[in-house]
Amino acid sequence: MAVAPPENGTPPEPARPRNGFDRYFEISARGSTLSREVRGGLATFFTMAYIVVLNPLILGAALDGDGQSLAIPALAAATALLAGLMTILMGVVGRFPLAVAAGLGVNALVAYEIAPEMTWADAMGLVVIEGLIIGVLVLTGLRTAVFRSVPTQMKTAIGVGIGLFLTIIGLVDAGFVRRIPDAANTTVPVGLGIGGKLVSWPMLVFVVGLLLTLVLVVRRVRGAILIGILVSTGLAIVIQALFNVGPSVVDGVANPKGWSLNVPELPSTIVDVPDLSLLGNFNVLDSWGRAGWLVVLMFVFTLLITDFFDTMGTMVAVGQEGSMLDEQGTPPRAKEILLVDSIGAMAGGAASVSSNTAYVESAAGVAEGARTGAANLVTGALFLLAMFFAPLVLIVPFEAASTALVVVGFLMMTAVRTIDWSDYEIAVPAFLTIVLMPFTYSISNGIGAGLITYVVVKLAKGKAREVHPLLYGVALVFVLYFLRGPIESALL
Repeated sequence: MAVAPPENGTPPEPARPRNGFDRYFEISARGSTLSREVRGGLATFFTMAYIVVLNPLILGAALDGDGQSLAIPALAAATALLAGLMTILMGVVGRFPLAVAAGLGVNALVAYEIAPEMTWADAMGLVVIEGLIIGVLVLTGLRTAVFRSVPTQMKTAIGVGIGLFLTIIGLVDAGFVRRIPDAANTTVPVGLGIGGKLVSWPMLVFVVGLLLTLVLVVRRVRGAILIGILVSTGLAIVIQALFNVGPSVVDGVANPKGWSLNVPELPSTIVDVPDLSLLGNFNVLDSWGRAGWLVVLMFVFTLLITDFFDTMGTMVAVGQEGSMLDEQGTPPRAKEILLVDSIGAMAGGAASVSSNTAYVESAAGVAEGARTGAANLVTGALFLLAMFFAPLVLIVPFEAASTALVVVGFLMMTAVRTIDWSDYEIAVPAFLTIVLMPFTYSISNGIGAGLITYVVVKLAKGKAREVHPLLYGVALVFVLYFLRGPIESALL
């Protein structure tokens, strides 16, 4: 794209490329310079480097259907490796300043809904299948058709609901919100801290870290989330050294005032050869027999929906930040961008780190001057370097890392303002989409209930023609999903 026109409205002539590198990435043609691309690449990395810590903690805390967990150091190394490779691929093929890494929301879906129904290898196999399907949809042009079938405000509601889902996960993992032990004898299922009080050192770390991160976000500090995690972890290390708090479970006995997941103590090694043992640990066949074809079909569909709309919205948002969209609101080389994104989903499943997708934090790099895929070379190289520091992930407790989930939830929640709450035809299904995700601990339930309600409301209002034909099929599949209990009983 050419640089923005001057005030007199006459667009300037595109600058001549200085060399082959400049020509390939269209650096001069898009009004950028190599120094701006480097600066933008650095900014993008520091605003999203938290995923190297957060993705392993989300996936590593969950158990599959066999009660097995994934090793956190291996998850950290693989997360950094895939983020580096896919970000560079996006830069070279898409030539767009859009970084790629394991997607928040998708990893929560894999960890808390899919993996418990099967093995980790099976769950990651479904991610691979989802990526293949997205790739086919991109190549055939159907991705755009499906994207257009869901109303814009419902897409927004899905993102908001996922944000609240991530928030409740963060609050619970940090122990800030806890299940009440005798919930069966009370109308209140959850409460604040321990007995309604914040009475432990780990909770203090979470509160301080959350407040710090929110202040940094409000002040627009680059890398606010990562800084929050690092400072919180440093505070946790000091507290552990002074007071020997210990883990939340000691010899099988619960210690409610202890650290969750990891005890913040410095490891024996900080830099190590990355553990890449998780690469290739996926299976695309066994899940169908174990969880049932209908459940698996819905899982794949939900993965598809979650990945599908997030990426298209992200690339438009990043393009808007840098004035890189055409008159139809489409960024340059959109098809190539979406194709790399689908490869990221497949590669993420094959590497056992969940689907890799485009990150809206890339807008930070664009704000620093990045306009081309050259910035991705910098961001990707830094991710590849980060995988050698995977042992550091073992010192980060949930109380330090969960601040990121809450803040990301807030950022995703801000889009709720674009929903027209005065129009009940969209507000009611959007509301159900948003609230059912956190309240049922399921992304699938929220999307399904929202889309079914949208179709029913439109039919009841005599506006069947306003519903895209594809959406009728989507709603029908979700009806089968909610009725899978009776259906499975009838078939057995």
